[in-house]
Amino acid sequence: MENLREWHKERMMERTVKALLSNYFDAHFFTDRTSLLESIMYHVYPGMTIGIGGSLSIRGIGLLENLAQIDVEVLDHWKQGLTKEDIDVIRLAQLTCDLFLSSANAITEKGDIVNIDGSGNRVNAMTFGPKKVIIIAGYNKITPDISSALDRIKRIAAPLNAKRLNMPLPCAETGYCHDCKVEARICRITSIIQRRPIGTNISVYLINEELGL
Repeated sequence: MENLREWHKERMMERTVKALLSNYFDAHFFTDRTSLLESIMYHVYPGMTIGIGGSLSIRGIGLLENLAQIDVEVLDHWKQGLTKEDIDVIRLAQLTCDLFLSSANAITEKGDIVNIDGSGNRVNAMTFGPKKVIIIAGYNKITPDISSALDRIKRIAAPLNAKRLNMPLPCAETGYCHDCKVEARICRITSIIQRRPIGTNISVYLINEELGL
């Protein structure tokens, strides 16, 4: 049974990679974390600035530990002890960094990259500014189409993130989206990238592993 599940996941990711390539993204599918990290680190060189989006997936594969071994400036607004002013400075710097690393809320089998943000710093950095962008996602982020991608975000990603952040939101209580008008709402900006934006260098790396929310 496990072999069947692996076969099914791999076919799904292969379809998604093929669709991403047809939409002019650089795209690859990895079966293990070691090869994924090697491909990411291939783009890293001493002295560069590396922006880290708000992503559990990035932090879940050991990437920050690898970066700590190299003389690079890591722009991570999730670091402990930062003030709001510090966070704003880091987010602005991410927009012009050498390499921006993030995940996505959903990636469709038709090759769309779908996100919903609260501030927009992550989706802005994905589409314009950094010299190179790499989006890393586990198979759990893949959906058939844009409609199911948005549904995934509202049913799964947003409520779980609201709960993780202990936000005073109805979805953090019920586990599903209420399309609320609460001041603390974290779902404010919807971004759907259907083709690689002009003049950008974006890679999408998928791994046969469950990552993030």
